[in-house]
Amino acid sequence: MNPHAQDVQDPAFIGSDFFDSRDLVQVRYEMLRRVRTEGHAIAEVAARFGVSRPTFYKVQSDFDREGLAGLLPDKRGPRGAHKITDEVMRFIEEARAVDERVSPQMLVERIAAQFGLVVHRRTVERALARPKKKRQ
Repeated sequence: MNPHAQDVQDPAFIGSDFFDSRDLVQVRYEMLRRVRTEGHAIAEVAARFGVSRPTFYKVQSDFDREGLAGLLPDKRGPRGAHKITDEVMRFIEEARAVDERVSPQMLVERIAAQFGLVVHRRTVERALARPKKKRQ
């Protein structure tokens, strides 16, 4: 669903049974098509489709890289653990191999001392709970 359907002012989407401004993929595809095949100016098309020029360029880049799948909305926020790198994970695993009873809080303190990295105890607990296959 397009959260900004009301901002789409392209004539094809107004009063049409086929074009639906609530269909985000269709809106993005038509926006790109207007520029690529019909030769309209990017600023003009972006305004008619209710997006900024930077948003247009991001949609274009996503489409070029991923095809139609790139027009689907992205999940917002971090895509995964960004503090627990492979190096930090190896450090945690090595510490656990030496002493299985080492607590997540103790690991937090050791990570801070070794890497100068501030992580939450829960972050370490989640990293330990992750399947080993995903960690590699």
